[in-house]
Amino acid sequence: MQLAQVLAGLAQQFETAGIESARADAEVLVAEILEIGRGELSAQAIIGREIEPNELERIRDQAEKRAQRVPLQHLTGKAYFRNLELSVGPGVFVPRPETELLAQIGIDALNAAIATGNAKPLSADLGTGSGAIALSLATEVPAAFVYAVELSDDAMPWTTKNFARYGANAQLRQGDLADAFQDLNGQLAVVVSNPPYIPDDMVPIYPEVHLYDPALALYGGSDGLDLIRKVSKTAQRLLVSGGVLALEHADIQSQSVVQLLLADGWREVTAHQDLNQRDRVVSAVK
Repeated sequence: MQLAQVLAGLAQQFETAGIESARADAEVLVAEILEIGRGELSAQAIIGREIEPNELERIRDQAEKRAQRVPLQHLTGKAYFRNLELSVGPGVFVPRPETELLAQIGIDALNAAIATGNAKPLSADLGTGSGAIALSLATEVPAAFVYAVELSDDAMPWTTKNFARYGANAQLRQGDLADAFQDLNGQLAVVVSNPPYIPDDMVPIYPEVHLYDPALALYGGSDGLDLIRKVSKTAQRLLVSGGVLALEHADIQSQSVVQLLLADGWREVTAHQDLNQRDRVVSAVK
């Protein structure tokens, strides 16, 4: 069977399964199995590459799992976030493209700290998951040092692997974000967090999320704000005066988060929209 036929068949299979990115997922899955890039995949499809029987068997096996809504990243073992290729799989939250906004705000705040005379600013990521945000800060602002904390035993093998690859100027610890980094009180320039923020009684629409993302990384209490409240308190403890907090939230929670931070005494509380013009991040200054 020719590669082009295989790709067309997988795209149709995935569309039938309700996968919005059907063609892209088909290309990523096949490229991973053939151990080539998507550009090379397209070129080989055009020239009529034949798929070997053993390759076809592997493709069909993985495609069936994807059609059952197993996350693509669990099948490839990879998630891409900004400039990073992260190791992910069952037990760790798969980073989302919209969270790149949070990383950018953290990066900008670290660079601003450097510009104002802090030669090696310290920062922390509370509830780091795969390490996507923390390692973006660490690799894109190499003059900084980034601490990160993660509670989940299931996530830690993936997180540890990613920190081993990218964390030359970062340190990973396991623990609860509520009482993390007692040795760093009043020393950090920037705190970032993408905490769990889905209300307990709301089930995410996509099966990839509610069936495969860990509940510990999704649900934030009856109103979804329990962990955000803890992040606010921890960040106040950790930050220097003038330090910056940036945290992600659900698009309908922006005003609630703004009011929460104002009540906690933060200043310059600012809402930010992602590339889809949805409220996504709130930043504040201690």
